[in-house]
Amino acid sequence: MLIVSLKQQRENIGIGIVRRGWQRSRANFRCVCRKLRPLDLVRESLNVFLFLNLVSSLFKSKSRLEAENAALRQQLTVLQRKVRGRVQFTNSDRLFFIQLYRWFPAILKAMTIIRPETLVRWHRAGFRRYWRWKSRNLGGRPRIDAGLRALIRRMSIENMLWGAPRIHGELLKLGFAVAQSTVAKYMAKIDGSPSGQSWGTFLRNHMPHIAALDLFVVPTIGFNLLYVLVIVRLARRKLVWINVTAHPTAEWIARQITEAFPWKEAPRYLIRDRDAIYGAAVARRLRAMGIRDKPIAPGSPWQNAFAERLIGSIRRECVDHMVVLGEAHLRRILQSYARYYHEIRTHRSLNKDAPLTRPVQRSGHIVSHAIGRRATSPICSNLSFRHTQVVLRSNDFFK
Repeated sequence: MLIVSLKQQRENIGIGIVRRGWQRSRANFRCVCRKLRPLDLVRESLNVFLFLNLVSSLFKSKSRLEAENAALRQQLTVLQRKVRGRVQFTNSDRLFFIQLYRWFPAILKAMTIIRPETLVRWHRAGFRRYWRWKSRNLGGRPRIDAGLRALIRRMSIENMLWGAPRIHGELLKLGFAVAQSTVAKYMAKIDGSPSGQSWGTFLRNHMPHIAALDLFVVPTIGFNLLYVLVIVRLARRKLVWINVTAHPTAEWIARQITEAFPWKEAPRYLIRDRDAIYGAAVARRLRAMGIRDKPIAPGSPWQNAFAERLIGSIRRECVDHMVVLGEAHLRRILQSYARYYHEIRTHRSLNKDAPLTRPVQRSGHIVSHAIGRRATSPICSNLSFRHTQVVLRSNDFFK
C-alpha cells in the first residue's frame, strides 16, 4: 500500500507539473504572439520545447535516462570520426545550446563537439545583439532643414567669437525654434587654429583709417621722365590725390600730402616704401598732421599692395596706350582718368561698385559713349566706354 501511494503521489505531482507548465506555455505563447517579436517568439518556443522534454524526463527511470545518454554519446563518437574539420552550426543550434547553458551552466563539462569557451562566447554575443536590438533607434528627433543648418554654419564661421548659446539666442530672435544642442552639433568645427578674427577682418576694420602712397615714372615723347604721385584711401579704394612733377623733392611730397588730406580727414596710418625721396620734411609733416608713418620692409612692394595695384590699373588702362607730350598733357590725362576711376569703373573688392557708389539703372534704353571724348581732353576714346540707360521720347525712335 505504501508503494502504491508513493507511485500515485508521484503521478499526481507529475500531472500537476505538466498542467502548470502547459498553462505557463500557453500564457507565454499568447504574450509572444501579441507582441509580434520574432526573436522572442523563437526563444519562447525553445523554452516550451525544453520544458516539455524536462517534464517528460520525470516519468523516465534513472536507468533508462542513463541508457539514452550512453546511446547518444556513442552516436556522437561515431559521427565525430566521420566529420573532418569544424562542425557547422546553424543559428537554431546556437540558440538551443545557449538556452540550455542559461538553465544548466554545468553542461559545459559534457560538451564534446564544441569547446566550452565557444559556448560562452556565443552567449555573450547573443546578449550584445539582443540589447543592441532592444535599444535600437526608433526614429528620434526629426532633422532640421538644410537651410537652417547652413545658416548655423555660416553664423559660426562669420562670428568666430560666438559660441552655441550666442548663436542659439540669435536664432530665437530670428524666429527659429531649435535646441541649443542642435546648434552646437551643426556649428563649424575648429581646425585647431586660434579663435578670433582673421587677417581679412582685421584689415577691413582698420581700412577707413589707412592710406597708401607711392610714385611711378612715365616717359615723355622727348625721352624725359615724369614722376606721378598717387595717394589712395583703402576703405573705398578712393584716389584722393594724383599729381605730376619732373623734379620730385621731399618738400613737394609734403605739400601734396597737406593738400590731399584736410586736417579733420587725415588717416591715422600712411603706408609707403623706403624710397630716399621721402626725407625729413615728409616725416615732420606727417607727425604734425597726427599721421603715423608706416614704411614697408626693404624690397617688399607687395606690402603696399593697394597702391601698387592702382598704379598697375593706371598703366594698363591709360598711359600704356598713348604718348605723353609733356607734364601738362599727362596731368590732364590723369585727372580725366581719376574721374572715370571714381564714378564709373567697378571694383571687385567693392562688390562690383565704384568708389563713389555708382547708382543702378534698371530702366531706359542702353547707350554707350567714349570716356573723355572732348576736344580739350582726348583720353583713349576707343578704349573706355560708359554704358548708361536713358529714357527716350516716342519720336526719338524715328530719327
